[in-house]
Amino acid sequence: MSALVFREANLTDVDRCYAIETEAYEGDEAATREKIATRIAQYPQGFLCLEAEGKVIGFINGGCAWDVVMSDEEFKALVGHDPAAPNAVIMSVVLDPAYQGKGYATLLMRHFVQLMKQMDKQTIHLMCKTHHVELYKKMGYQYVKPSASDHGGMAWHEMLMTL
Repeated sequence: MSALVFREANLTDVDRCYAIETEAYEGDEAATREKIATRIAQYPQGFLCLEAEGKVIGFINGGCAWDVVMSDEEFKALVGHDPAAPNAVIMSVVLDPAYQGKGYATLLMRHFVQLMKQMDKQTIHLMCKTHHVELYKKMGYQYVKPSASDHGGMAWHEMLMTL
C-alpha cells in the first residue's frame, strides 16, 4: 500500500467523489453530484476522504440524527441533520473500483469510527446489501433488521455499531 492520507472533504473534491460514487454503485443507488456537494458543504466533518498517491480513492460520508430512520430518503440530502446529534448515519462507503479488494475500505471504516468516537457520537448506523452484512459484522456492527428502504430498487439491511 502506498502512503495513505485521511482527510476531511472540501468542495474541490465533489467531482472526484461523484465519479467514484457512480463507478462503484449500481444505477440509482449512487448519490447525485448535488447530494455529494451538499454533504460536503453542510457537514465536511462527516465526509472522510482517503487519498493514495495524492488522489482521492475512496470516501465515507454521513450525517447525524437524534432519531434515526434509515429509510428516510430526505436525510440523504441532510434534511433533519443536526451535527450535535449523538447518532451518526453513514450514507456512502465507497472506493474507486481500481482500489477495491486491497483492505482500503477496512482502513477507511476504522478511521471513520475513530473520528466519530472523537466527536462523542454514541452510535453509527448504516444500510448495506445482503452480501455485505457479514463484512460489517466483522467490523463490529450488529444486524438490526431488513430495511424498509428500497433505495435504487435494491434490498437493504440496517446495521448498528454502538460506540
